[in-house]
Amino acid sequence: MRNVIYSMSVSLDGYIVGPDGGFDWTMPDEEVFRLAVDETRGIGVHLLGRRLYETMLYWENADQNPSLDDAELEWAALWNPLPKVVFSTTLSAVQGHARLASGSLAEEIERLRTEPGEGDIGIGGATLAAEAAALGLIDEYRARVYPVLVGGGIPFFAQRERRVDLELVETRTFKSNVVYLRHRVVR
Repeated sequence: MRNVIYSMSVSLDGYIVGPDGGFDWTMPDEEVFRLAVDETRGIGVHLLGRRLYETMLYWENADQNPSLDDAELEWAALWNPLPKVVFSTTLSAVQGHARLASGSLAEEIERLRTEPGEGDIGIGGATLAAEAAALGLIDEYRARVYPVLVGGGIPFFAQRERRVDLELVETRTFKSNVVYLRHRVVR
């Protein structure tokens, strides 16, 4: 059965974007970018909220950009064909290998868990991930913690009155002082 993986960059004080909506502090160096590429290899389908979907639209045609380096071209080659499910109440159509969700988040995850296929289910966007977490549907949390305090914004972990016990599976510290933490939910 496929696991649901929530993986994003986060400030040390727990935000994926700052109070102004900016996330320029999350620009990965080569080493951290390689981690993101490697993680994407293990994903078979990715669930996105509207905001993250719109942010990631850049990559739909990025392979046409002659200024991309080899790692970015490799990322685009992995991301573009990856099936994506977009959760939105405002979009009527999506591009590329994406489709709009036809059911609730729980229904989509249940269906995707039981479908045959390779790779885990990635989930991105703090709002969508918070909903999945509240429903107990996330199996792993993967945080790339950046050494910055942004003072507010959109939290990586939604403030829910629910305890979730985690088991540390992996940790890495990069030359850029980004710390990667991978935790599995204890069930």
